[in-house]
Amino acid sequence: MKTVGVISFQGDFEKHLERSCALGMRAVPVRDTETAAQVDAIIIPGGESTTIGMLLQRFGMLDLIGGRIREGLPVLATCAGTILLAEEIIGSDQPRIGGLHVAVRRNAYGRQIESFEAEVAVSNSDWAGWQDGSVLGVFIRAPIIDSVSDDVTVILEFEGKPVMVRQGALLAATFHPELTADTRVHEYFFHTVAGFPRAT
Repeated sequence: MKTVGVISFQGDFEKHLERSCALGMRAVPVRDTETAAQVDAIIIPGGESTTIGMLLQRFGMLDLIGGRIREGLPVLATCAGTILLAEEIIGSDQPRIGGLHVAVRRNAYGRQIESFEAEVAVSNSDWAGWQDGSVLGVFIRAPIIDSVSDDVTVILEFEGKPVMVRQGALLAATFHPELTADTRVHEYFFHTVAGFPRAT
């Protein structure tokens, strides 16, 4: 059984742990370099990107995770996690892991009270599960992906903007897939992006 680590300093990490376990993964919270060095994949959850980045830096995990990404570690990033994974955060020099060749803008849809839900469209159906239809996106102080490099594939879109992208073993969404009953984003990450076998 593969072990999925969820960065668990701040944010909605418990929902990702629950979803991962429900889909047959062994899921563990990640709060130190020892655990981060041992897991087979990492999920970087939503929350406050500056806070999470500073804590990752304080505990020596920014460089460790960045190095593991260069070695092919599968990563699912959601909302604030996508900001931390982006190579460019427009207007900010906050600590970040990097590795994902996109430019993002923080809180681009507005404040907490302007959070919303919307159906997002499938842009690239490289997995049979996407043929089941659109995905409900929960956007909470969500970033916008302003631009992507040629090696980044847009999987889901909303109003002409990418809201989920893939670059090799990296999958990043600007919404919160763990807050709905639809398990497809996590299934896609585990079994297509990361290549983990399904539980029998």
